Amino acid sequence: MSPWLVGFLLLTLWPIGQSFYLSFTDYSLLSQPVWSGGANYAKIFGGDPTFKKSLSVTVAFVLYSVPLKLLFSLLVAMLLNRNLRGMSFYRTAVYFPSLIGGSVAVAALWRNMFGKDGYVNHVLAWFGIEGTGWISNPDTALGTLVLLNTWQFGSTMVIFLAGLKQIPQELYESASVDGARPIRRFYHITLPMLSPVLFFNLVLGIIGSFQMFTASFVITPRGGPMQSTYVYAVFLYEKAFKHFQMGYASALAWVLLAIVAVLTALNFLGSRYWVFYESDGRGAK
Repeated sequence: MSPWLVGFLLLTLWPIGQSFYLSFTDYSLLSQPVWSGGANYAKIFGGDPTFKKSLSVTVAFVLYSVPLKLLFSLLVAMLLNRNLRGMSFYRTAVYFPSLIGGSVAVAALWRNMFGKDGYVNHVLAWFGIEGTGWISNPDTALGTLVLLNTWQFGSTMVIFLAGLKQIPQELYESASVDGARPIRRFYHITLPMLSPVLFFNLVLGIIGSFQMFTASFVITPRGGPMQSTYVYAVFLYEKAFKHFQMGYASALAWVLLAIVAVLTALNFLGSRYWVFYESDGRGAK
């Protein structure tokens, strides 16, 4: 265990401790950190308008992207959960975009697709529809990032597919004999049996969405039009590496950790009312 332990201590635990210490200092990367107590946190919660703006944009992104991604991933997983010829090829083809979905190249391609002269507007022009600059319009810029995040559904879909494979087919057969229609079987068999997997994907989706950085930074530089895509991670990055306020950026990172931890804890508390575990018989009634 020593290689792993050394790596954990030097590359994980030590940077975490350093970040926590720096969050209580005035540190610019160009000089020695000076202890400032809770000044950074007081500034964050004392009315920093950029903090409030970036947090509100991030929350909006999470509220839109996470449900859409879960819904689309579950739909695709159900379509791929069939015993059809060539299904392995289709599953691979559907999952492949997720291997490159988080890259800078894909973000740059997305920017070209939704630009004023992009591919999306060219397709709309075939139907006589005049498009707009999707990433330059404050009303639609964040929506392009939500679409990109939804498109990166492969990993979530694979987890849903694995969960669907674990549902006993006898349940569906018994429900069919009793005359239950597909929609009724979905709500009374698929969703309850799949609820632990849904809960797992929900928690990971929220954590990942709060950390979204590459798409906003590449597709809509400088926070997009009227800071409509100025997410929290971009704000933190600029404070650290553009304004060299490393102490303040460290405090922002710990605030983000606290927010994600609280939301995760609330999800776990609420899961007892809707997540079904066959081992202990809990679940929604």
